[in-house]
Amino acid sequence: MKKKVIAIVCAVAVLAAAGGGVTWHFLGNGTKEDDNVVYVNTVKALTNLGTGNGMENRYAGVVESENTWKVEKNSEKKVKEVYVEVGQEVQVGTPLFSYDTEKFQSDLEQAQLDLERINNELSSMNTNINQLYKDKKQASKDQQASITLEIQEAELDLKKKEYEGKSKQAEIDKLNDNITNATVISEIAGVVKSINSDDSSAGAYSGDSSDNSFLTVLATGNFRVKGQINEQNMSDGSITEGSQVIVHSRVDENQTWTGTVTKIDRENAKTGNNNMYSSSGDGMTQSSSYPFYVQLAGTNGLMLGQHVYVEPDVGQQEVKTGIWLSDSFINDVDSNPYVWADNGKGKLEKRSVTLGTYDENMMEYQITDGLAEDDAITFPEDGLEEGMKTVVSTDGSLGQSNPAGGEDDGMLDNDDGMVDDGMKQDENGMVDNTMDGAEYSGEEDTTNVIGGADNGDAEPADTQEAGSADDGEVQP
Repeated sequence: MKKKVIAIVCAVAVLAAAGGGVTWHFLGNGTKEDDNVVYVNTVKALTNLGTGNGMENRYAGVVESENTWKVEKNSEKKVKEVYVEVGQEVQVGTPLFSYDTEKFQSDLEQAQLDLERINNELSSMNTNINQLYKDKKQASKDQQASITLEIQEAELDLKKKEYEGKSKQAEIDKLNDNITNATVISEIAGVVKSINSDDSSAGAYSGDSSDNSFLTVLATGNFRVKGQINEQNMSDGSITEGSQVIVHSRVDENQTWTGTVTKIDRENAKTGNNNMYSSSGDGMTQSSSYPFYVQLAGTNGLMLGQHVYVEPDVGQQEVKTGIWLSDSFINDVDSNPYVWADNGKGKLEKRSVTLGTYDENMMEYQITDGLAEDDAITFPEDGLEEGMKTVVSTDGSLGQSNPAGGEDDGMLDNDDGMVDDGMKQDENGMVDNTMDGAEYSGEEDTTNVIGGADNGDAEPADTQEAGSADDGEVQP
């Protein structure tokens, strides 16, 4: 049953990618008809996803540099001027910012006066000690003991004063260094990622608010992808260290890169409150996301800061010949396999098909006989009978328009497209399906997409599981 639910999502994702505006009677087809008809779609439309069958979760990611140089601001210094801005390219030696040297200059002048005073005192102390040694030679034996004690005390004071002089000289050297090196220059060639002023970020490619560095430069050249995976998605094992992934451009679905997950950072979890209540009513659900990193096989065409999707690579980009159909469309696989198809005359029929190789990763059968790309089929469901009227959908609809039991079939509400299968909805628009863990968020940062299309405006966020939807777009 789970595979069939996934397949429905995939079918809609195909048509979403093709034209958008996907609806079918489960999602509340807007067309009200007195007579029940069965919406069908062509095999070509249902299988032409470009990359696989859309059954793999996608995770939001951003392109960042493998090397980062973080500049910590001296807490004892005050920044006078910043010479660069976020996104600016810099070279080795490029001035980044400078400290205010006015106080350093004032302190230096005072320290120099103090050192001059110390040196004068040292001179007087040396003269006094020399005189004591002369007096000792001319004194009687009874007086020599007393003068010897004076000499020892004077020499001790001299050593203390000499130490004070060395400390003052070190202070002067530091002040001179602060004045000379008041301007901080870049040690690497790269792009300014962030500038923090008054403990608030002036901007950053990655949106990482935990970085407290005053200024961060990303080295150019070697890119990697940083993604976020939710703890609920981690349990399926699709993203693990060492697993192969496909990186998709958000702008051009046909532009992809391959890579390997090198690390899942379980030490830096980001906990979020979903404001979602479970059906048991035990309270709000907490969900943690973890950053993971992808080493890319090639970076041609990628830009620093570019937002992408990361999808587990299970061979979905392998070019297959013939027709490969999700097994959820096929009935009686082990005996007499058939699909529900349009007979070419607007009527529903059981169409026998011959099955070839089965792809376990993609859960697809090769159809060697019985179907052509132009044939139209529908998803199997209760109530289908041969001879029922069929309509080739133009909006992605699948299934009966008015199934037995009325339009409210217990799956999705017709008015707002929200799930109504034992789900709880709170005032924030969050939904929880306790049967399969599917979640929906009305917020903008839902980014985990199964086979869907993106207009390039999405921002990275915590991943969602299969079955969620946002603004009419199909999300996994």
